[in-house]
Amino acid sequence: MTSAAINPFARAEFRISCADLQQLPRDEQPEIAFAGRSNAGKSSALNTICNHKQLARVSKTPGRTQLINLFEIPNIGRFADLPGYGYAEVPAAMRKGWGKLIGNYVDVRTNLRGIVLIMDIRHPMTDFDTQMLDWAQQAARPVHILLTKADKLGFGASKNQLLKVRRELEVYEQRPTIQLFSSQEKTGLEEAIATILTLMGHTTATS
Repeated sequence: MTSAAINPFARAEFRISCADLQQLPRDEQPEIAFAGRSNAGKSSALNTICNHKQLARVSKTPGRTQLINLFEIPNIGRFADLPGYGYAEVPAAMRKGWGKLIGNYVDVRTNLRGIVLIMDIRHPMTDFDTQMLDWAQQAARPVHILLTKADKLGFGASKNQLLKVRRELEVYEQRPTIQLFSSQEKTGLEEAIATILTLMGHTTATS
């Protein structure tokens, strides 16, 4: 996928970083939030979905994203890159502040149409992932899970992990959808794009 005609998110551009919900745009543009534990591959997944190499910063130091970063997609909506959570070397007070920012965004942001939750396929369903799923359930937000780094496991192991996590999700009344994804191999890219478009209220991209 190399053009906006094929990938509707290829025209995504950075708009603003927000440390507080009051700084977010006040309009009716639909937003999809990208959330996940630090080092789960969130920035890489966002870059791959938007066909950009450096749209979202890929850091070798997990936990660097401390703000809500918004990316505008013309005629479609916005992506909100939420702070990565759960990185042990970040001071506890800062982690608590990030958690409050994320929780409040999920709870009250009227623009939010759904959450793309990034999980490393080798370490899914951490306590932090479960907390995000609980927040989403309480706020009635649809969740689509990307089991990233699927290329790190063999085909059979990846499928088994997918089935295992899918069974764990059966406890949720509003069942999240889930798929395999690899930024390296582009595995699951078309499925992810189609699902996100649907969450945003689009069946096809508009020009």
